[in-house]
Amino acid sequence: MNIILASASPRRRELMSVITSDFTAVSIDADETLPKDTEPLKASEYLAEIKASAAAEKYPDDIVIGCDTTVICGDKILGKPKDKDECRQFMNMLSGRNHQVATGCCIISKGRKTSFTEITDVTFRQLTDEEIEEYISTDEPYDKAGGYGIQGKASLLIEKINGDYFNVVGLPLSHLNQALNLYKE
Repeated sequence: MNIILASASPRRRELMSVITSDFTAVSIDADETLPKDTEPLKASEYLAEIKASAAAEKYPDDIVIGCDTTVICGDKILGKPKDKDECRQFMNMLSGRNHQVATGCCIISKGRKTSFTEITDVTFRQLTDEEIEEYISTDEPYDKAGGYGIQGKASLLIEKINGDYFNVVGLPLSHLNQALNLYKE
């Protein structure tokens, strides 16, 4: 039985190779529209289930993993910034504050489904306008939830984290590995 990672994210693919080198990563087109009443901390798990379900239709005999990461500041989900202005807004919102990074994972295989959400608290230090402008002038923020990647230049902006570092990168390795082991038995 093959393992299918339903993700186009190069970061997730790299992290998945820590769990196993025996997987195939595929890009899946799925409607990622959240219902209006979705709690922010549940959004990523909902989207992971959508992605995993879409992939499971194409790969019904395999173990399929769907993932999604959201950044939540207060009660607002910060998606991928569409431009510098929105990224600047995100950085100002995150500056000097704690926020949550939630990664939802869903595993589907032969009618069986397991899903979970891993949550990590991240605190940005107080940022100057200069630091924000310097960061948003890089290419780094624009393909990442919340407008930052903890593994890159944004690491210089972060004061502390409480929880799984790899979850913030986009794949909670330990939790996912434990869940996957139940499917391999």
